[in-house]
Amino acid sequence: MSLGRLKCLSVAVFSLVCLTIPGILRAQGEGGGEIVNTFTPEHPEDKFNPGKEMLDHVADAHEFHFFTVPGEHGHDFHATIPLPVILYSPERGLDFFMSSKFEHGHAVHNGYKLVEHDIVPVDANGQKDAAVSVYDFSLTKNTVQLILALVILVWIMTSIAKKYKSGVGVTSAPKGLQNAVESVIIFVRDEIAKPNMSHKYGKYLPYLLTVFFFILINNIFGLIPGSANVTGNISFTAVLGLISLVAILISTNKHFWGHIFWFPGVPVPVKIMMLPVELLGVFTKPFALIIRLFANMTAGHIIILSFVSLIFIFAEMTKVAGIGFSPVSIAFAVFIYVIEILVAFIQAYIFTNLTAVFIGQAIGDHHLEEANH
Repeated sequence: MSLGRLKCLSVAVFSLVCLTIPGILRAQGEGGGEIVNTFTPEHPEDKFNPGKEMLDHVADAHEFHFFTVPGEHGHDFHATIPLPVILYSPERGLDFFMSSKFEHGHAVHNGYKLVEHDIVPVDANGQKDAAVSVYDFSLTKNTVQLILALVILVWIMTSIAKKYKSGVGVTSAPKGLQNAVESVIIFVRDEIAKPNMSHKYGKYLPYLLTVFFFILINNIFGLIPGSANVTGNISFTAVLGLISLVAILISTNKHFWGHIFWFPGVPVPVKIMMLPVELLGVFTKPFALIIRLFANMTAGHIIILSFVSLIFIFAEMTKVAGIGFSPVSIAFAVFIYVIEILVAFIQAYIFTNLTAVFIGQAIGDHHLEEANH
């Protein structure tokens, strides 16, 4: 419950900070101070674009951006954590500097410029130089957060392992974090691994536990305002899906492929029809894992941002409408935020459970099957 309240408080504070950013609500009075329009941008691109803001939030970036406070003459204050930029160009060689050198896309550094979320080589006039190729090996926020999640996962598991070696949890009851993690491990073992893999569950249990905790940690990190939505990145889920595919293929045997290429117990014409379907099914299973995790984690962030964006959309009509609707918008955003905490656990469970199901299908209980024929 305390974790849930902390998350709710975080998103509420984040929403209020966004609401109070000066310059977003520009009240222009006419006729004795009557408010006619509260958002009249000097340039069309200054108008609030909810779609762009949402995509920017879920996209990868070269810095952790928390909020922006508009200043005078375009000198805005950006609360960010810059990240290392590592570039290699066959024409220009190796470059290493911090992303703050780009000044949030307004400056050119060492012949490179930040355009949206991509670094492009430019010429002396600041235009993209097509003659120069560049390879970006930078530590983006997704990469940094991924490494941080891995470090935390290793720290949690090694610290718990040390407690078991010292006798805590063996000769006495587990304590603190060890108690909580042990409950999850037992749940994954008894409710996911054993039912799907029978007596061979021990071989795959370390992999299933790693997948579960790794996804869960990244899901929870993604709920922190200003952090990266790693599990909402298709590259991340694709790698997890490919690793699961490798685990599935390694677990197969002649009985599995016999059912794929020449399904027993059905007429030959049906076997020929089923062959491409069954073969395609081998690859659609991990593909379903990839899309399900990516879509669900991205959708949650989009919904939360949609409710927060309503504040600014109403503020473009009148300042009163923006302020008046903000409590409703924040309430809905906090509600979805609480749901997302539950979704973080559910999606880790679903990915792990389906992986176990697919591996179990690849293993198969062929002795029982042969006995029934």
